[in-house]
Amino acid sequence: MTSVVRPQELDQELTSIAKQASSKIVECIQCATCSGSCPSGRRTALRTRMIIRMAVMGVRDVLSMDDIWFCTTCYNCSERCPRGIEIVDVLIALRNEAVKRGFMKDRHKEVAKLFIEYGHSVPIDDARRKLRLKLGLSEVPPTTHMYPEALREFKGLLADVGFDKLISR
Repeated sequence: MTSVVRPQELDQELTSIAKQASSKIVECIQCATCSGSCPSGRRTALRTRMIIRMAVMGVRDVLSMDDIWFCTTCYNCSERCPRGIEIVDVLIALRNEAVKRGFMKDRHKEVAKLFIEYGHSVPIDDARRKLRLKLGLSEVPPTTHMYPEALREFKGLLADVGFDKLISR
């Protein structure tokens, strides 16, 4: 993270994205209620208040920070914010922008590739098929694994929106 931010390093488009996610973001008083109520923040380096401030200012570094991926979207922060800022919506918008700009964790890319290939983030291998049968379940769950036509349609939709291009950056 940048310790000194120079005006030429600020990204007004990023500020605009944050404002679109929550128009109230500019009302943030940096009270830290969001950070204090965050269960992820107790176990990680997530400091929600800092992310919100960086987004309001347009500090590009926020997009490459691991912290934006630590949010579990539990909505504790949004529900407790005294200003009614939709904090989770801002974090999701930041994640989306991060991916568009090529900042995506390798593990997320792996899961996204599974999603493209199988229409589901958990592929069904032979061991899982056997276990499901042993448990009295159908060989595959009622997801795209069971409906090949739906999987073809789903893959087409992902291609149409350029999802595969997003994860190849």
